[in-house]
Amino acid sequence: MLDVDKKSITELRDPSEVMKLSRMGSFHQSRLSFMRILMRQIRDENWKFKREEFNVNNKGVGHAIYSATGPKNTYSLIAFAHDLPDEKRSDRVIADAWDATFTLYDGRPSEEDIERLKKNVPLQEVGRISENELCLSRANKSVRLWDHVISSLSAGCQPDVEQIDSVGYLMRTTAVYGSGKFGAVDREFVSDRTEFKAPFQYELLSVFMIRWFVLDLVNQMANVQNPDKAVQLDPKLGYRLGIGNSTGLGMAPFLLNHPVLLNNWILAKETALSRVRSVQKSSMEENKLFLELYEKSIILFGLWRSDHPLQIKKLKEISNDLTRLSKYLKKFDFESTYPWDRLFNWSKENLSMEGQEFIISLIMEPYGNLVDELAFTMSDNNQSYVKIDGLKSIGDIRKQLNKVYGWIFDIDWECMDSNARAWYVSQEKLEPRLGERFSEPIGNYEQPLSPARDVYRLSKDLANFGDDELIANFLMLKPEHRHIVRRLQIVSNHPYSEIRDNTIGSQLLPIDMLRCKLSFFGAIHFDPRSDRWVRICMFKGAPYPNQISNSISDYWSYLEGF
Repeated sequence: MLDVDKKSITELRDPSEVMKLSRMGSFHQSRLSFMRILMRQIRDENWKFKREEFNVNNKGVGHAIYSATGPKNTYSLIAFAHDLPDEKRSDRVIADAWDATFTLYDGRPSEEDIERLKKNVPLQEVGRISENELCLSRANKSVRLWDHVISSLSAGCQPDVEQIDSVGYLMRTTAVYGSGKFGAVDREFVSDRTEFKAPFQYELLSVFMIRWFVLDLVNQMANVQNPDKAVQLDPKLGYRLGIGNSTGLGMAPFLLNHPVLLNNWILAKETALSRVRSVQKSSMEENKLFLELYEKSIILFGLWRSDHPLQIKKLKEISNDLTRLSKYLKKFDFESTYPWDRLFNWSKENLSMEGQEFIISLIMEPYGNLVDELAFTMSDNNQSYVKIDGLKSIGDIRKQLNKVYGWIFDIDWECMDSNARAWYVSQEKLEPRLGERFSEPIGNYEQPLSPARDVYRLSKDLANFGDDELIANFLMLKPEHRHIVRRLQIVSNHPYSEIRDNTIGSQLLPIDMLRCKLSFFGAIHFDPRSDRWVRICMFKGAPYPNQISNSISDYWSYLEGF
C-alpha cells in the first residue's frame, strides 16, 4: 500500500507562483505529456499497426497508407510524398508546397477516398477534406541531415551519430490541423472515444505514424540511389530520430484563448506534484528508478543544442543545476520521511526555474499509480458558450476582480512600455503577429489578447458605479467590457486559467507561451530561432509503430533505446 499523507494532497502551489511566464517557459515534458499518454494507451490496449500500401516512385513521389487499430476503431494515415524544389521549401504558414502532406482518416479509406484526397491533401488550406478525416498536416525535410543520411545509406554505411543528434529529425511538420479545420470532423464528434479523451491524441497519433513513413521514405530513396549497395538505417539510429516541428506566434494565443483548457493542464500537473510530495516513504525501487532516470536526463540534456542566446543561457543554467543536484543527491537521505517534498523544497532554494521544473517532472516518474489517471482530466469537453451572469452585483464583480487579478495593479498601465505591443492577424501572412503599437499602424486591428490590460480598464470604469448595481446594467452602458467580464467569471472558477503577466508589454517573450504548450505535448530540445518561434523534436527515443509491443517502456522519452 502506498504511503501517502492524504491531508497534504490538497496543498497545491499558488497560481501566483505557477502562472508567471518565466516559469511556464521553463516547463519540461512529464508523465502527463500528451505523447506519453498516447504511448501508454497504445501499449495498454495492444494497438496493431500495419503498412498497408507504399506506392512511391524513384523520384520520391507517390503515396503510402499506414493503419492503426485499437480495441474499437481503426485509423489510417495517408501520406503523399512530393518532389519539392529547394526554392519552394518554406516553413511559413503561407507556403503552398511541401515535401510531404498527410491526413488521418477515420477508418480504412476506399479507392474513391484516396482519389479524393490526392486532389485535396497536397493543397492543404486551399483544398478541402471531409468529416471522415481527423486532421491535416504537412512536413518539410531537414535537407542537410536528409542528404547526409541518404548519402551514407546508399554507400552502404550508417550515418554519423553526431550529425543525427545535432538535428534530431529528418522531417519537421509545419502544421497539424485538427478540430474541424478545412472540413475535417469537429472534435466534439469524436471526443467521447476512449482513445481521444486526453488532449490532442489524434493529432499526435498522426505525427507518430508520420515518423514511420519518413523512415520508410529515407530507406527507399537510399535504395533508389544505389540498389546494389544501399543498407537500411540501423534501428538504434532510428530511435534517435524524432519528428521536428516549427512553431511560431500562431500557437502563442492558444493559451489565452483557451483558459479552461490551460487550467485543466496545469491543475493536473500541480495535483500530481502535490500527490508525490505527499508520499511519506519511498521504496527502494522508486528511489532506484528516480536515480536511473536522473542519469539518463544528464545525457538527454547533453544532446540539447541551440544557437539562440536565450536558450544558451538556459542550457548553462541547467548545466549548473545538474552539477549542484548531483552533489546533493550523493548525500540525500531517501529513507527519511517525505523525501520528494524535501527535494522539491531544496530545488526552490538552490536551482534555477529550469532546474526546479525538471525536478518536478522527474519526481513524478516513479508514481504512475498516482499520476497517470489525471491524464483524463486534462481536456475541456464542455466548450459551450459561457453566458455572462448579468445578475451579479458590481460589488461581487469587484471582489472577484481583486481576488483573481489583484496583481495587475502592480503594473503601470500609463507607461508606454506596458502597452508597447499589440496582437493582430496579418492579412499577408495569415497568422497572428505581435507588432509595436507606437511605431506600426496596427491599433485598429488589435486582437483581445491582453486580459490584464482589459481588466484594468474594466476596474477603472467600475469605479463609477455602486456596489449594488447589476453588472448587466453596467454592460448595457459599457458593452466593450463584455468579453472581459465573461473571462473574469470563467477565470474565477479555474485558478490556473490565467497567465499572470502582461501579454502586451515590451518585455514579453512569446516563446515562453510556446514552451509551456509544447512541454505538455511532450516536446524536447526546444531550440528558439528568435523570441517568437521555436523548433522542437517529437517522439525522439520512441519505438516505431511497427516495433510496438506490450512491453514498451514508460520511459522512452528518456532515450532508453540509445
